[in-house]
Amino acid sequence: MPRIPASARSTTTRRVRRLPAVGPTAVIAVMAVVLGCQAPESAASLGVVPDGVTVFDDTVPGVANLDPDLLKALRQAATVGADDGVEFYVNSGWRSPEYQDQLLRRAVAEYGSKEEAAQWVATATTSPHVSGEAADIGRSAAAGWLSEHGAAYGLCQTYENEPWHYELRTEAATSGCPHMYADPTHDPRMQQ
Repeated sequence: MPRIPASARSTTTRRVRRLPAVGPTAVIAVMAVVLGCQAPESAASLGVVPDGVTVFDDTVPGVANLDPDLLKALRQAATVGADDGVEFYVNSGWRSPEYQDQLLRRAVAEYGSKEEAAQWVATATTSPHVSGEAADIGRSAAAGWLSEHGAAYGLCQTYENEPWHYELRTEAATSGCPHMYADPTHDPRMQQ
């Protein structure tokens, strides 16, 4: 089979090789454009969490602004989970009211109505993400690990339709997690 000289190879091949170098700053920059922010820092300050951020990353506001007790429990669980080869990534944590409103508007556009969107996204006045009291844990291995072991740390899945969404319920360490709601529309806290 003839060998293709480097000068004749597609530039696409060269670009693909560079993609792994794209880091959290580039992801935040893209999110800034998507969200209509002026600068990448604006997206981060809204609570946008780039890919690859763990529960130990204090430089990302979406993690750093979580409720301190929730963050402590997540870090304790993540430390033990690491012994099982599981890493806890944060897909979403604390969110500004502005970011929560943007997410809700997008969900309404995607699902066709506020009622349908409410099964997935709360308002800025009711979302536990805005108060820093919820974290969406990434990678199915971590969510699965928390499903099995999270109660020991007070970490409970809140909604049946969101296996990634965890909140702190300190009583769970002794009495187990409370019954999950089918989705946020069944949660009395969302009825405000």
